[in-house]
Amino acid sequence: MEKTPLSVVILTKNEEARITKCLDSASFADDIIVVDDLSSDKTVEIAKKYTDRIFIRKMEIEGTHRNWAYAQAKNTWVLSLDADEIVTPELKEEIIRTLKNTPPENGFTIPRRNYFGDYWVKHGGWYPSPQLKLFRKDKFRYEEVAVHPRAFMDDPCGHLKSDLIHHSYRNLEDFLRKLNNQTTYEAQKWYNQGKPMRLGRFSYRAIDRFIRTYIARKGYKDGFIGLIIGFNAALYQIISYLKYREIIFNKKNESHLS
Repeated sequence: MEKTPLSVVILTKNEEARITKCLDSASFADDIIVVDDLSSDKTVEIAKKYTDRIFIRKMEIEGTHRNWAYAQAKNTWVLSLDADEIVTPELKEEIIRTLKNTPPENGFTIPRRNYFGDYWVKHGGWYPSPQLKLFRKDKFRYEEVAVHPRAFMDDPCGHLKSDLIHHSYRNLEDFLRKLNNQTTYEAQKWYNQGKPMRLGRFSYRAIDRFIRTYIARKGYKDGFIGLIIGFNAALYQIISYLKYREIIFNKKNESHLS
């Protein structure tokens, strides 16, 4: 099968259970790059069956890590994937067709079909949830922060129609683990930026996020899963704020002891 001149960049960390499906779905590209964050399972061993372009590099700041990974690409066009994402056959054909036509755009958003376990979450802002995943390497970069980095790219930007499958959370335990990790990074980011964070503001934001996710964006139509996602939107704000206050408290204690 003729390969498409496309660099697929995949970030991994202990993904032996999911990496095979991701790599299989990306096998139409002529350059597959895996950047592994010191996995202790068989992730790298599995990846070697698909590519010899494997880099071992600890992720400390997500935005910096992603930008470094994209810089390793051999091709002009990059498709950015995480190990829990799968390119559907329809998306593969659309990408091949789009790149063959030498598009004037600098990048394309791709709709994501997000899953909680085996459940496809269709509401609460989770679908189509387009993400900028296909782009020209020299026209795109991430904000170099540790959590939820913003993507920056020069216009014009196009929009593909076919879905990318995203297994967001394996189960409730995975959901809570990621919430804990992400709120820690978020609180540290706020502290590093020196932003004044007040309880009233974050109480409002927590309520606002729940209403937007569960009611305005009809998350209630996803039943129990929708309720979990609505609470997550609120809890993210509350827990991030509490961790931010804890950082300030600890820093003050350190200064008094020194």
